[in-house]
Amino acid sequence: MAEALDEARIAGTAGEVPVGALLVSGQGRILAKAGNAVERLRDPTAHAEMRVLREASYRTGSSRLGDCVLVSTLEPCLMCAGALVLARPAGIVYGAADPEAGAVDSRLDVLDMPFLKCAIWRLGAVSEEECSALLKNFFRARR
Repeated sequence: MAEALDEARIAGTAGEVPVGALLVSGQGRILAKAGNAVERLRDPTAHAEMRVLREASYRTGSSRLGDCVLVSTLEPCLMCAGALVLARPAGIVYGAADPEAGAVDSRLDVLDMPFLKCAIWRLGAVSEEECSALLKNFFRARR
């Protein structure tokens, strides 16, 4: 989570919502890491999680990331959770819950939709205070 937080801080410094993510292989190697880049890239899909999934898929040569774990500072939104279902990592670890748009636990549980045949475990609230504080401070400064 420390490296995901570093990516979130970099994104926040660049004016992006401070979310960072990384994808770790089953052997413990970081395959990709990124922060949000929606504003910089002018791309609504440039969430940290999406960028990491794209990069890791490119590096591994496969859109299936079955032995990997996604680590994110924020609970994934609907778009990112949908991409996780398609990429099929083994699991996801996230820091702060997203009570407004979280699609893994908070508002919706995309990973457990009965018609989707995937089994992705999840672990939330990892470094939750630090992840939440980063987001709260960012939005407080913008208001």
